[in-house]
Amino acid sequence: MDGIRAMFEGMPWWVKWIAVPLLALLVFGGVITTVLGTLIALVFKLLLFVALVGGLIFVVKKFSGAGSKSSSRDW
Repeated sequence: MDGIRAMFEGMPWWVKWIAVPLLALLVFGGVITTVLGTLIALVFKLLLFVALVGGLIFVVKKFSGAGSKSSSRDW
C-alpha cells in the first residue's frame, strides 16, 4: 500500500481524482454494469415473486372463505 501511495504522491490532484476513476470506469465499466444489472434483475424478480405469492394467498383466502366464516384456528 505504501508503494501505491508513494507513486501518487508527486501527481497533480486531477490525476488522482479525475483521470484514475475515469480509467477504472473505462476498463471495468462492463463488469460494473453487468453486476448492477444482475442485482437489479434479481431484486425485481424477488419482488415479483412476493407480489404473486401475496396475490395467490389473497385470492385463496377470499374464495375459500366465501361460503363460511373461517376462524383463526383453521390456519
